[in-house]
Amino acid sequence: MQHAVGAPLPPPHGPGIGHVGRPYQAQHPGHPGTPPIPPPLQGPGQAPPPPAPGQGPPPPAPGQAPPPQAPGQAPQHGWSGTGPTPPAREAVGHTGHVQLPPGGPVPLPAPPAEPGTGGATLAVLLIGPAGAGKTTVARLWAARRRVPTAHVSLDDVREWVCSGFADPQAGWNDHSEAQYRLARRTCGFAARNFLANGISCILDDAVFPDRPVVGLGGWKRHVGPGLLPVVLLPGLEIVLERNAARSGNRRLSDEEVARIHGRMAGWYGSGLPIIDNSTYDVETTARVLDDVLARSIASPPAW
Repeated sequence: MQHAVGAPLPPPHGPGIGHVGRPYQAQHPGHPGTPPIPPPLQGPGQAPPPPAPGQGPPPPAPGQAPPPQAPGQAPQHGWSGTGPTPPAREAVGHTGHVQLPPGGPVPLPAPPAEPGTGGATLAVLLIGPAGAGKTTVARLWAARRRVPTAHVSLDDVREWVCSGFADPQAGWNDHSEAQYRLARRTCGFAARNFLANGISCILDDAVFPDRPVVGLGGWKRHVGPGLLPVVLLPGLEIVLERNAARSGNRRLSDEEVARIHGRMAGWYGSGLPIIDNSTYDVETTARVLDDVLARSIASPPAW
């Protein structure tokens, strides 16, 4: 529409401008200045229109029961922080939390139907003095199994304490005893969780036969009656040689190593299986350990 030269233009916000155009803000749906769009007329017997995307179903009319939900469909909840909690499935998906089965006492495993331990899920405690090769043998045995197996070393767990670590080179006192007990409980908790999820576990520790309540009895209390103990006890000369190759706080004095080795000799006659790996390499020792464990499963030791 054209206006004559000199004729005044209509005011920009005066009445009667709807046929010319609306301001920019009124052209966007949902703007406060936009008038609501009336719903289409609904005839008798006609189904209501479907809800718009992102909107839930309309509330039922007064006195009318809510529509039934499809099988397996979670109820609709509006989560605003003050309303009902979201479904558990939604919480798991957003937080990454995984529900784990509770770790209970480890029972005795069933005898395997093949040579060695096979695919049996079991918990093992490898006992031996410093320098016996417990950690190296346990790690190799766990890595060579064809079923999931974890290795938990007591010394590694003890060294999780950085500031205030009770160094064994400083001697045995109440402080180191408390950290040892804490580390043992932590290892037992880890072993039960591994076993509860179908993962075998081997632990290693220098357990003395003259302290059954603190040593072997403590492990049995923390893990369960299905724990299979095996003693790794080479000769004193081999232990001293291996200890000399250590470094850091893992290396003990020769006097301390000899004292520990002498106390370990009490395991002879205890009924526990003992492996003298003085002439074995690591792979041979791991293979012998698997054979010994298979016999322990078939005839558990009395301890």
